[in-house]
Amino acid sequence: MIKDEGIVIREHRNAFDVETDTGVVVCTLRSKLRKALVYPERDHRYHTVENVGQIRVINPVTIGDQVRISKQENDNTGAIEEVLPRRSKLSRKAPGRRRVEQIMIANADYLIIVLAVKNPVPNIRLLNRLLVAAEAGTLTPIICLNKMDLWTSESPDFQETYKQVGYRIIPTSALTGLGIDELRNVLSRKISAIAGPSGVGKTSLLNALQPGLGLKVREVNRSTGQGRHTTSYLAGHKLDVGGLVIDTPGIREFSLWDITPEELPGMFPDLSKHIHTCKFHDCAHIHEPGCGIKQAVEEGLISHGRYDNFVALYEELKGNW
Repeated sequence: MIKDEGIVIREHRNAFDVETDTGVVVCTLRSKLRKALVYPERDHRYHTVENVGQIRVINPVTIGDQVRISKQENDNTGAIEEVLPRRSKLSRKAPGRRRVEQIMIANADYLIIVLAVKNPVPNIRLLNRLLVAAEAGTLTPIICLNKMDLWTSESPDFQETYKQVGYRIIPTSALTGLGIDELRNVLSRKISAIAGPSGVGKTSLLNALQPGLGLKVREVNRSTGQGRHTTSYLAGHKLDVGGLVIDTPGIREFSLWDITPEELPGMFPDLSKHIHTCKFHDCAHIHEPGCGIKQAVEEGLISHGRYDNFVALYEELKGNW
């Protein structure tokens, strides 16, 4: 057996493609990484669970992980022996009743959150959850507003609100080419993940970013207005300009992981800068008198929509803890 290191670029049916300096090695997991086996309620594939104190991780290895492997000398198969420390991650509570962490992405520099101006309508609730998760996982979020060729004066316009918070927004259209060069420059020589609801055009954007990629594209369901899953597994795609882009399946639900209600205000940059003006150090920023955040909302310094979303997430987290 030969020892080597590489990056996980694809996961499918409990096997992992690991890119090394000498090529791609198809790897399984060593038994020490399999603390237990579970069958997630909404996924019939086998997944592993790692116990870290009271925290259960449904997938100890994910796309973007730097790993140490052992491989056969005469073919391209091997086994993952060790996962190296992560510098960032995007996590959520795994679907289902169990309190289990699902690590979606590891070691990415950017999280590109893709929404469409139309078909489907922008999911602002999901946007805010992904922004919080990126903050918690030390990824830099960028909002990609896609399908700008469908923009009309009646389209929801939230760009100014998020620009004022400090988030970068890149308007794009895979059809007309708008913003593709700007997005490609951002992704160049970085590890990035593209995430968002089904049907917003993530796959079309990838095809436009990397000509010849040839990923399959599906239309939005006309009867429900919801997107259809094009990507059914995690995969990393190399760009000619350098860098790796990780494509994720369309997200329909996203529950925050391992964030306490007390930590949540710090995950909203527009709220966190007003925390020091609160009368009480343990202010929850909801019902307390003398709250600096509520005062900022009344003065128009914080968007009412952003504040309402914070309150909803706070109550949800409070119920979880």
